[in-house]
Amino acid sequence: MPWKRIRKKKKFMNKMASDNTSYHKLSEALENRILQGISSEWEHASWILEPIHRRSLKKPRFSIRDTSKKLGQWSREKREIMLSRNLVLNHPWDAVVDVLKHEMAHQFADEILNGKNETGHGPSFIKACGLLRANPLASEHYVPLDERIKSGTVNEQDKTMSRVRKLFALAKSQNRHEAETAMAKAQELIEKYNIDLVKSNPERSFESIFIGKPSLRHFREDYHLASLLCDYYFVEGLWANAYVLEKGKMGRVLEISGTETNLAIAIYVYEFITRYIHSEWEKYNSASSLGRYRKTDFAVGLIEGFRKKLDLGQRKEAPKASSTDLVKIEDPRLRNYMIYRYPRVRSFRRTLSNVDPDVLKDGEAAGKKMVISKGISEKKENKGLMISTSK
Repeated sequence: MPWKRIRKKKKFMNKMASDNTSYHKLSEALENRILQGISSEWEHASWILEPIHRRSLKKPRFSIRDTSKKLGQWSREKREIMLSRNLVLNHPWDAVVDVLKHEMAHQFADEILNGKNETGHGPSFIKACGLLRANPLASEHYVPLDERIKSGTVNEQDKTMSRVRKLFALAKSQNRHEAETAMAKAQELIEKYNIDLVKSNPERSFESIFIGKPSLRHFREDYHLASLLCDYYFVEGLWANAYVLEKGKMGRVLEISGTETNLAIAIYVYEFITRYIHSEWEKYNSASSLGRYRKTDFAVGLIEGFRKKLDLGQRKEAPKASSTDLVKIEDPRLRNYMIYRYPRVRSFRRTLSNVDPDVLKDGEAAGKKMVISKGISEKKENKGLMISTSK
């Protein structure tokens, strides 16, 4: 009997040792993949510099470490940029790039602008941030934008956000008329708030955040949804270059820019529509076996159906206000921010694949019935890198 127990214990210990070895190998592989992505993002960020600076700035070493206080750090002695393990594992990729550029600005200030004798965030560093389009605040006590939005702390005192949240909650009503009315009022409030903001032209700050994950390929509905957000929710969108960790290559991701309030609303609308498309497609396709391209047709139809619904809502409100009050007007401050952030923008065209008009039409009908509802600051699961570990 003792021998049986010893054999069982030995077998258990061998299994544990095997599992631990696999875990360490997996962690090392994942870390190496992230480091490769950080290195690629450093190279990409340097392309905004003038050629003479780009040639002079040499790539440093990169590391990931356990640190509770620092998001990142530049070491001039080691010529190393360190990023926090918590940052790279528990925050989206744009937050990682934000901190990387901040530390890159420290490197640039030290090695190119000769700012070694200045304070950490001295004149050379501020100049480097401007040249690299880096965030000078993304350091020790900085809370990444995704965390602020996820926790619901974005503009807690903003009366507009509070009212829109309440209206979206009312839009959960089982009474169709009440739900539609609540959503229409929320949309009207968003429009009025931003039109008044542009007209009064107060000082305001803008930020940028990725929506979705970086990918080598995006489906047609992604572009339609991006266009919808820019046309109705007072953000500017751009398909930014970003590293795709699962593929080991640079791809693209939708980046939206705007005030914190508008970003929080646009992100909620994006996530709501994305979930709605999935649930409606599951019901629509339950008795069929239509492929991925037909899902795209359905999704595009749904988004465009919802767009028509928003247009109709604006026309219904026309007698109550002047025509200029019901049209999205461009925010010149936001436009200047985009020009500063992306001084060199390249456009590209997409070819249209075969479309099933019947599926497109059915999607449009579903879109016309959609009501944006529920609270904006719902609790969500961790939305960090969530990198696939499958080969």
